Amino acid sequence: MDGSIRDGLDSLTAAGTLWETAGDGRVKCLACAHQCSIAPGGRGICQVRFNQDGGLRVPWGYAAGMHADPIEKKPLTHFLPGAKALTFGMLGCNLRCDFCQNWQTSQTLRDSRADAYGMYIERVTADDIVAAAIQTGSDVIASSYNEPLITSEWAVEIFQKARTEGIKTVFVSNGYATPAVLDYLAPWLDGMKIDLKSISEKGYRDLGGHLQPVLDTIRSAREKGLWVEVVTLLIPGLNDDPQELWDLTSYIASVSREIPWHVTAYHPDYRRFQNPATGSDDLRRAADIAEEAGLHYVYAGNLPGRVGSLEDTRCPGCGLALVKRRGYTITDNIITKDGKCPQCARSIAGFWRKD
Repeated sequence: MDGSIRDGLDSLTAAGTLWETAGDGRVKCLACAHQCSIAPGGRGICQVRFNQDGGLRVPWGYAAGMHADPIEKKPLTHFLPGAKALTFGMLGCNLRCDFCQNWQTSQTLRDSRADAYGMYIERVTADDIVAAAIQTGSDVIASSYNEPLITSEWAVEIFQKARTEGIKTVFVSNGYATPAVLDYLAPWLDGMKIDLKSISEKGYRDLGGHLQPVLDTIRSAREKGLWVEVVTLLIPGLNDDPQELWDLTSYIASVSREIPWHVTAYHPDYRRFQNPATGSDDLRRAADIAEEAGLHYVYAGNLPGRVGSLEDTRCPGCGLALVKRRGYTITDNIITKDGKCPQCARSIAGFWRKD
C-alpha cells in the first residue's frame, strides 16, 4: 500500500449508511455503542470511520485476511457443525482489550506496532468474497478477525450477495452494538458469536466500553431470531471469580438456557503478560458453575483433548453425546435431520443441516 497506512485505508472507503447528522457539520455514527459524534475531519474511536465534508466514510472494498476455516473455530458449535466458513476480516476495533489475541488486525491506527499489517490487505469486491466461498466449498461466510460492527456496511454488501447463493452468514463480534446496527444487519445475518468478556462494568470500562450494550445485544439478537452463541475468554486473576462467573452465566440463562456458552483458555498476549495461562481445571470449574446456573450447552475451548466431554454436544434431556469433537474436528454427529436427539427425541437448539 502506497503512503501511510491511514491514507491507504482512507482510500478504501465508501459513503456510510449507519449515521445521522448532529449539527455544525458533525455526524453521529450508529455502528457501535460508542455512537461517536465526529467533527468534520475527525474520526471515531475505531479510527476507521471518519467525517469527510459532513458525511461519514466507512471501510469498503478490501480484506486484511480471508481463509476457509471450520465453523467450530469461530467458535460456533450449534451452527452447521462441520461446515466450512469463508472468513474475512478488515482492520480496526472499537475496544482496546490489552489481552487481544488478534491485536495485529484489531488495533491498526491505534497502536503503531499493528500498522505494519496494513501491507497485507487486498482489494476485493463482494463478488470476489462470495466466489471464494463457493470455490472453497464454504456453506457460511463469516465476518471476523477484527470487530465487524465497525465495517457493517461492507458486510451487508457481501451478505446480500451470499444470500442469492444460499450461503449462510455470521458475525464474530464483541457485541458492542446499537439497536440501529442490529436492525440494519438482521435481515442479512443468520448468526452471531458474541463475546461477554466480563459481567463487571469496571471490567468493560477498562476495555474502553460499557457492559450494558453487550448484555442488550445478546438479548436483542436472540429476540430478532439470530442464532447466538456467547464466548468468555477466561483469564485467571481477572474474570475468573466464582461469583462473577455465576452472575455472568446466570444472565445468559435469563435470556435463554439454550444459548451455548463457550469458556475459552487465555494465553498471555499483546499487553497482558502478568496473568498465567488458563488451565483445564480452570475451564472445568467455570463450566460447572455455568451448568449449575442452568445453561444446557456449555463448552470449554482452546485446550483440545484436555477438557473431556466439554468439547461435545450432549442432549440436555438424556445426556447422550450427539456431536463429538476434538478441537475443530467433528468425530461423530448423530443429531437427526429434524434437529433431535435420536435417543429421547428432545429438540436440540441450533442451526442444523437438513440433508
